Amino acid sequence: MCRAITRQHAKTFYLGSLFLSKQQRAAAGAVYAVCRNGDDLAEEPHFGHVTQRRALIEAWWQDIQAAYDGTPSNHPIWIALAWAVTTYDIPLEAFEELYLGFQMDLQRHTFATMADLELYCQRVADVVGLMIAPICGYDGGEETLTHALQLGCAMQLTNILRDVGENLQRGRLYLPTECFIQHNLDRSMLERGEVTPEYQVLLRELIALARSWYHEADKGIAHLHQPGKLAIAIAAHTYADILTTLEHNQYDNLSRRAFVTCKGRLEHILRTVWHLYGSRQKRRNTHPSIHTAGGL
Repeated sequence: MCRAITRQHAKTFYLGSLFLSKQQRAAAGAVYAVCRNGDDLAEEPHFGHVTQRRALIEAWWQDIQAAYDGTPSNHPIWIALAWAVTTYDIPLEAFEELYLGFQMDLQRHTFATMADLELYCQRVADVVGLMIAPICGYDGGEETLTHALQLGCAMQLTNILRDVGENLQRGRLYLPTECFIQHNLDRSMLERGEVTPEYQVLLRELIALARSWYHEADKGIAHLHQPGKLAIAIAAHTYADILTTLEHNQYDNLSRRAFVTCKGRLEHILRTVWHLYGSRQKRRNTHPSIHTAGGL
């Protein structure tokens, strides 16, 4: 069930997870399914009024705690989570941050400042790095985690930039008010689908910010163990390409949805595999003495 949820709702994450071991893939799928379940409860109106959804999120948080206590409710995703957290050292605090992020979703869909938006990204996405890194295995301690946290934030900002038009149709706008003031924009312009030069400048700035976060995330990915390093690198680089597509679409995220084609995903797989394995093999062939030293 967890694998099906991941495949349906997170094609890029699912693509990367295919390169994990079977056990790692099962744990990553359990984590994603739980996160996705909470996200749906917090955001989807068909789950009821905000008061009803707040109660559902409270129940979701209690189910997580029960899974950590070894007494999961009788549902596949909670049984899977209970197995995952006993198999890997996934911190409960990461889910707690996600819980706080979902509460922010229930309270509002606008942010006053970039600091507000960054806190939201940190809570609903940054913490995914804390969940996935123990599954992959890593070196470098807290420094690696600090860098890895940026990946979730970069992906969340990518989501926000990709989905501005769709979110507006649902009554949501995640772009900070201070950015609108700085660039002489207002919400009604976006609702009319006007991709003005001022709006394009704002998107260029936010795309540059997202890319800086991807760059920081690469420093953490470099310290993940294989095959997790390959899996996460493919997911990260493929997702980052959504930003390039957005640029090719002339920054129109109001009437068009930026996405990476199947061909583009395949190219990212091949490029990432070459970067991690092919270039290293080329260096070895160039310096054979490195391999013969010590009897290797």
